[in-house]
Amino acid sequence: MIHFVGAGPGAPDLITIRGAKLISEADVIIYAGSLVNPELLEMAKPGCEIFNSAEMTLEEVLTVMCKAQAKGQLLVRLHTGDPSLFGAIREQMDALEKENIPFTQVPGVSSFCGAAATLKKEFTLPEVSQSLIITRAAGRTPVKESLRELASQGVSMAIFLSGSLLDKVQEELLAGGAFTEDTPCALVYKATWPEEAFVTCRLGELSKTGESSGFRKTVMIFVGDFLGDEYERSKLYDPEFSTEYRKAKVK
Repeated sequence: MIHFVGAGPGAPDLITIRGAKLISEADVIIYAGSLVNPELLEMAKPGCEIFNSAEMTLEEVLTVMCKAQAKGQLLVRLHTGDPSLFGAIREQMDALEKENIPFTQVPGVSSFCGAAATLKKEFTLPEVSQSLIITRAAGRTPVKESLRELASQGVSMAIFLSGSLLDKVQEELLAGGAFTEDTPCALVYKATWPEEAFVTCRLGELSKTGESSGFRKTVMIFVGDFLGDEYERSKLYDPEFSTEYRKAKVK
């Protein structure tokens, strides 16, 4: 059996219980290079074979998977964050299906969730934004969705894999028309890792702030008024608001 496991955003105690159990039982582990905290590999049992996929092609990864399956071994494919986001797992799973090799997918805490915890912010605030766009800028990998079109919605945004493209990101976000140069932004480096760090700024200073911070790899970009201080109180706990479980206590 092959198990695609989300390693979480970085801190080893943020992996799921199911994910940790599978790591401890695995005969073979293929992990996503420097994006996975090496402390997680210390959970592996003695004799477990460990491969770094950063040094491998898709074909080499699949060869290890097929050999493990032929030997009746349990293999964990350890991806950063949640494997369903920018994990390149679909091509692996499709190949396994063609070989009739069974697999499971174990979710993990994504880095955008870890970054929200680092920032102590909530993406969805009443009268501010009830939506979150998760995307990336176009680099060597083409992107079908236009960053400026997405930015035109003016909702909370989490931008992956774009730390080296801050000039372009800033330009496209402003071109969307909904954000201004004063819209708050944040750059979060290695959220939940021991060396985590973040800086905040205005959108008009995003590229300049990124350059001075030195953040390039493993940095996430956040933009939107959810980073500000103005919002409306939620109706969920408002004493004037009745729900299925509670009657209004104040007229």
